[in-house]
Amino acid sequence: MATPTQEQPATVPEAKQAGDIPARWAWVEGSVWTARMVATLELGVKGGKWFSLIDKVHAQGNLRSAFAEVKANRGAAGVDRQSVGDFEQRLDENLASLAQCVREGSYRPHALRRVWIPKPGSKESRPLGIPTVRDRVLQAALRHVVEPIFEKDFATHSYGFRPGRGCKDALRRVDGLLKAGHHWVVDADLKRYFDTIPHRPLLQRIESKISDGRVLALIEALLGQGVMDAMGLWTPEEGTPQGAVISPLLSNIYLDPLDHSIAGAGLEMVRYADDFVILCRDRQEAERALHLVQQWTAQAGLTLHPEKTRIVDAREPGGFEFLGYRFEQGRRWPRKKSLGKLKAALRAKTRRVNGQSLERIVTDVNATLQGWFAYFKHSHRTTFPTLEGWLRMRLRSILRRRLGKRGRGRGSDHQRWPNAYFAGHGLFSMIEAHARLRHPLTR
Repeated sequence: MATPTQEQPATVPEAKQAGDIPARWAWVEGSVWTARMVATLELGVKGGKWFSLIDKVHAQGNLRSAFAEVKANRGAAGVDRQSVGDFEQRLDENLASLAQCVREGSYRPHALRRVWIPKPGSKESRPLGIPTVRDRVLQAALRHVVEPIFEKDFATHSYGFRPGRGCKDALRRVDGLLKAGHHWVVDADLKRYFDTIPHRPLLQRIESKISDGRVLALIEALLGQGVMDAMGLWTPEEGTPQGAVISPLLSNIYLDPLDHSIAGAGLEMVRYADDFVILCRDRQEAERALHLVQQWTAQAGLTLHPEKTRIVDAREPGGFEFLGYRFEQGRRWPRKKSLGKLKAALRAKTRRVNGQSLERIVTDVNATLQGWFAYFKHSHRTTFPTLEGWLRMRLRSILRRRLGKRGRGRGSDHQRWPNAYFAGHGLFSMIEAHARLRHPLTR
């Protein structure tokens, strides 16, 4: 267990006015990161390490802001069965108790409640660790303090779980590199990354910038918290659980040296969490990139999936997949799993026994279609006609059943309920929306 440092806090420069905080730090938690602290962050802290942070973790303003985030996420209860609503009923008391535990050094996280959720477009499941509400609040408060310290130096080609960045930014970068001639792609897959991050090397990377022993002890306690599942209570020796508030930040911290190693070698990498590709100008460069990744992951205690990690020429049939899209021969499509997830959601809303009015069904279906299209609107135009035809077939099947007929909507049903009939009921058309875009990916 980490112990508190005896070193003195680093010198902080004169405070700036609150309005002088640079726009790129507008996202930081204001109750923690004052203009004076942001100025220190910008200029660089003395010795490169931050001291005396624990008081900012348990500050009431920070804990209240953390609870607001937890409440907005509407997560499930943990092993103590306390819901967000239950916690809020005695909010002042609960936050005061949490602050006291952190201040006195007596805070201990509860066990995670392990559940299994289906992987989109797959018959497999993945584990999800659900912390208690109290622990989620503490993790959010801790992230408010720690995240800016590491965010300052994260590589520009890392897009996952970072302020002001997202999937579309990563996809734009991939598209730009392909158009610039980087057709040879290292398509990498880290096997069970979140479950296999080694604790000690991760803590050492955190210690490289933070020297407050009590903050380090909190992070170490969160990494070592027990897991409660059908088999009982057990303690993981590695990994950071998916579902924990602070896990995405910790995962980025661990992969950041890989980001800088690849960039330092003059290679073009695009990473979103544990999903990344390296785009190269020729096969020789791609082989060099793959060798660097293999060396780094082996030293870092991680494993590349032997079957899913490969070198591909994006100009050839098959291409590669990244963040739900398939890039192939200069075009983009939703990958099969993305299509499968959409169809599964639409099937659930368009069962033949659905007793709601067509207007209600269409409204429900539109919510799914519009959300999906907002992300996949940059797909090739041939994506959408087949999908829309399939969906209208299911809607005709509902109407056919209401006439006492069996089977799918077919034949004369197309004349009885033509496409214009569903358009008249407000069914969202991806074909028309796509035609209106005339879409460069940069929009």
